[in-house]
Amino acid sequence: MLLEADDLNVRYGRNHAVRHVSLSVDEGEIVTVLGANGAGKSSLLKALQGTAGATADALRFRGQDISSRSAQKRVRSGLVMVPEGRQIFVSLTVHDNLLMGAYCRRDSDVAKDIEGVYERFPNLAQRRTMPASVLSGGEQQMLAISRALLARPVLMMLDEPSLGLSPILVNQLFELIVALNRDGLSILLVEQNTHKALQTASRGYVLELGRVVAEGTPDQLRAGEKLEAAYLGAG
Repeated sequence: MLLEADDLNVRYGRNHAVRHVSLSVDEGEIVTVLGANGAGKSSLLKALQGTAGATADALRFRGQDISSRSAQKRVRSGLVMVPEGRQIFVSLTVHDNLLMGAYCRRDSDVAKDIEGVYERFPNLAQRRTMPASVLSGGEQQMLAISRALLARPVLMMLDEPSLGLSPILVNQLFELIVALNRDGLSILLVEQNTHKALQTASRGYVLELGRVVAEGTPDQLRAGEKLEAAYLGAG
């Protein structure tokens, strides 16, 4: 198993945002986490990345305990997150944003990998010397994903990547997710677009008020009542 979390909890003062969550992601999988706003999805990803305080009976990545590792060390080990809202550096150039993604690396292949990004995303190549503020919403999301790719992830966690994108760009985004997965990248996807997420993932979890209320294959989640109840507040 690539990533395993057992009895993971996140608290913000009295707010118990993530409650006794256990989940896993295997090599080569796309796993999705679904739920309404406030269900604890982003807090879950932040806990896995190491940017939110968490407790767990076990938290393992690539067979090693990472519960005491800093976020930076988790990135170096291949666990990388694309945050909600992209959070690119709009005052920096496109190229400098990509360089920021490689800040943990110590190898000599960064320039080669950036050229690979430009080949995949010609729009970014054309704007490499421009500030990221000139990019459209879709281009900014591509830049955020590309920045994460520069960290050479083994598992990429995506937090609401389709937020604010047009239907055409959402389709392109999910085509990219599938392509990255085919290239060998494992993906943990938090997504409000349940149709696209279940169309893309091999397994999923449904969160409601910080708890896992359902898990299974896309067909199992569609057939059950917990997914609809989690979004309508009827669980």
